[in-house]
Amino acid sequence: MAEPPVPHGLDARGFIEREGSLARVPHAFRPVVAAARDRLLDTFGPRLHSAYLYGSIPRGTARVGRSDLDLLVALYKEPADADREAVRALGEALDKEYPQIDGVGTLLYGRARLLSDLETYDLGWFVACLCTPLLGDDLAEYLPRYRPDSLLARETNGDLALLLPRWRERIAAAADREDARRPLVRGMSRHLVRTGFTLVMPGWNGWTSDLREMAEVFGAYYPERAAELHRAAEYGYEPVGDPDVLRSYVDGLGPWLAAEYARVHGVKAPRPD
Repeated sequence: MAEPPVPHGLDARGFIEREGSLARVPHAFRPVVAAARDRLLDTFGPRLHSAYLYGSIPRGTARVGRSDLDLLVALYKEPADADREAVRALGEALDKEYPQIDGVGTLLYGRARLLSDLETYDLGWFVACLCTPLLGDDLAEYLPRYRPDSLLARETNGDLALLLPRWRERIAAAADREDARRPLVRGMSRHLVRTGFTLVMPGWNGWTSDLREMAEVFGAYYPERAAELHRAAEYGYEPVGDPDVLRSYVDGLGPWLAAEYARVHGVKAPRPD
């Protein structure tokens, strides 16, 4: 087995360190972050509990014109369809007005769900470790510290087998154009790389959000599949609109990874939705 990178991303007690901060937001992206903050307040007012950035912008690795703006919004109550439509419209407006971003993705949940026992090792961990506070009361204060163990692996990415049929439906419904398939390749590539990484994360005993490093760590434990995950990591950054790539994900790498994940860590606890 090739030696994986030296583990990192943990504090002195072995807990995953929170990544990202507002101080790391690159200068070019600060206007769009400020606009997102103000418009979320205008949209939800007193119903807004808190809002967060995640992804490459708060990590300081975003690329102008290539990176998307990722937001998580927590409301005091569970969101309704009108709330989901509001964040969709807000994201579309920001994407049109700010050329430095390539799309906006917004996760929208109620406070109770994010703090629920069922979500402690999935959405709760996501907020506490991968999200940077932008507005409101930080939910991380109500959540535990997290280690890169098998429980966390199972509850974050142990549902790939359930996702694959949905991915096939999305691929079949996509227009037969490169620009229509490219976002699918990017999203599925990133998901597969992250799943491959968390498969081996407990053995590596560290954390990273860098797709290339994730693939490198995975490849040290599964050398026979290393090339596939390295390619997926590159497509996660520079996607192509190739239908053969999508087919390889849902007919090859994806099913293998789902089965191996279930064997090693088990299956994620069922969710009501």
